[in-house]
Amino acid sequence: MLTKAVLTILVLLFVLALPQSGQANIAIPQTKQKQGPKSPRFSCPMHPEVVSNRRGKCPKCGMRLRLVDEQVAPAAIPSGAPAANDATFSSKRIPDIQIYDQTGRRSNFYSDLIKGRTVAINFIFTTCTGICPPLTATFRRVQQDLIESNLPVQLISISVDPVTDTPARLQEYATKFHAAPGWTFVTGDAAAINSILEALGTAVADKADHTPMVLIGNDLTDSWTRAYGLSSPGALVKIISAKAKVE
Repeated sequence: MLTKAVLTILVLLFVLALPQSGQANIAIPQTKQKQGPKSPRFSCPMHPEVVSNRRGKCPKCGMRLRLVDEQVAPAAIPSGAPAANDATFSSKRIPDIQIYDQTGRRSNFYSDLIKGRTVAINFIFTTCTGICPPLTATFRRVQQDLIESNLPVQLISISVDPVTDTPARLQEYATKFHAAPGWTFVTGDAAAINSILEALGTAVADKADHTPMVLIGNDLTDSWTRAYGLSSPGALVKIISAKAKVE
């Protein structure tokens, strides 16, 4: 009787020592949770710190926010369009393409407007009701300050809508903002203007998305920089004046 009881205890101890239901030796696969679609992100091309999950306009410059997609963004950059910044941009990249000014005079973009000069270039279109009027008004103030400082700087406003912006329309626009001599409004063949915009790194698919950037450069020293076009006239004049000094 005692022997039977001892055997029963030993059997129980052996059973308890076994892995429960064999689970210790079975790897339970982890179920991957499906990730939902990422929320869209929109950002200002001029102010990348301005980010939203909805479409809209930048509160700083009024520019339309663009959809940000890190995986496809590089493919959206136009081929051959250099980045217009201090480190990489050069006068050598500016095409000497035929253009027309607001008087209808035909000339070559680089050799007649930029070569040997200090220039400030912005980008507008005459039917714009957003950032273009303040951009142009700022340029007018800049021109007045430059004239008072006796600084010979060429101002250039390139239309991003050359089909609509004929020389006559640009002349009317220039008159509206009291543009003085030394400020050229540029239009021309759409392909030619697009080539210039790509070379300056400012080409866009939608004219409403054009940048409020001002490209400032000294062709003699081949020194270039970008500035926010809706900065105060004084701030822009300070940058232009620094570039105008021949090193």
